[in-house]
Amino acid sequence: MNRYLILVMRRPHYDPAMVQPHKDFLEGLRAGGKLEMSGPFSDKSGGAYLLFAENFDEALRIAHSDPAHTSGGWDITVYEWQAR
Repeated sequence: MNRYLILVMRRPHYDPAMVQPHKDFLEGLRAGGKLEMSGPFSDKSGGAYLLFAENFDEALRIAHSDPAHTSGGWDITVYEWQAR
């Protein structure tokens, strides 16, 4: 498994009602062993999560199924992260 850093940055028109579905999505990933850690940025601009996936395509597929992405209210960027 590889690690992928997912940056989730709020757009000006994001829907606050989508925050809870996003959190629920992350909890589902955590329960499934796909999420190492997650959290918001202190300035409320967005957040990040560290995802386990077999490859970049899988990480992108997972990140693009996040309600933060599907709602159109956040910009999602995926990086393969070779953290130690």
